[in-house]
Formats: sequence, C-alpha cells, structure tokens
Amino acid sequence: MNIVVYPGTFDPITKGHFDLIERAARMFDKVVVAVAASPGKRPTLSIEDRVALAKEVIDGIDNVEVTGFSCLLTELLDQQGARIILRGLRAVSDFEYELQLANMNRAQAPHVESVFLTPAVENSYISATIVREIARLGGDVSRLVHPRVADALRAHYAKETPSGQ
Repeated sequence: MNIVVYPGTFDPITKGHFDLIERAARMFDKVVVAVAASPGKRPTLSIEDRVALAKEVIDGIDNVEVTGFSCLLTELLDQQGARIILRGLRAVSDFEYELQLANMNRAQAPHVESVFLTPAVENSYISATIVREIARLGGDVSRLVHPRVADALRAHYAKETPSGQ
C-alpha cells in the first residue's frame, strides 16, 4: 500500500491544506494527516481541537485519516507503515526550509522520501498564521477555511477577549 503522511500543526487547517489533502488522496492509497502537538510553536488551538477540526474537514474522503502525534515524524512514519512525507510549497521562500527538513528526515530514515505539492493558485496566499491573525482581529476568514473552522476560531477568540472581539 502506498501511504503518505502529511504532517503539520494545522493551526488551523485551511483550504490550502484541504486542497493538498484532496489531491494527495487521488495520488496515494492512503493519506495520513498528522497533526503535530508542537508545543514549542505554542499553537492557538489545542491538539484535540485541531485533530477534531481536521477530521470534520476531510470527512467523506475515504482514504484519508487524521491522527495527532508528538513523537519524531520518522517514528510516526514507521508506526503508519509509510515511507513518504507530503509537504506543501506556497512560495520559493518555503523551499529552503522544506529542503532542510527533507534532508534531516532522510538523514534519520534513509528509506523515507519527501514529496512536495504546490497549492492551487486560489489557495497559494493562504497561511494558517495569517488566518489566525485575521480571526484574532475579528476579520472574516470564511473564504480561507472550512465553515466549522471559522466557527471554532470565532469562538476561541471570543473567549480570549473580554469584549468578545
């Protein structure tokens, strides 16, 4: 079975992420969306919320599953029986960092390959960081994320600020 792992913090999962997941699902037998705990990044949403939202967003794509993880990515690949890592590249600026990660993963697990996909043009400007900032400031993120994700962000930031904005 041709299994690919798509790791990330998915804080939150965006339409850009979904685009890559949907396309990967057509290319591979199984796609594992691996939501990283990433405590060092201090995610806005809890790992439980990020996993639940990812599951809601991908609902209906039969060969995609979502899992949370806090181990080395190469360990997760072994657990999943996968040898391929999927990463997205939005811009040239992403490439240097992604190349460094791919080489580090290969150094740890020489049998692992990294595959890169670029998002559809309409999703190329979307980043989770920008989505969070717009949501934090009370802006409309509904064109950038699944409706359930937009609701979750609105609720999160409403709890965070006394005035609800």
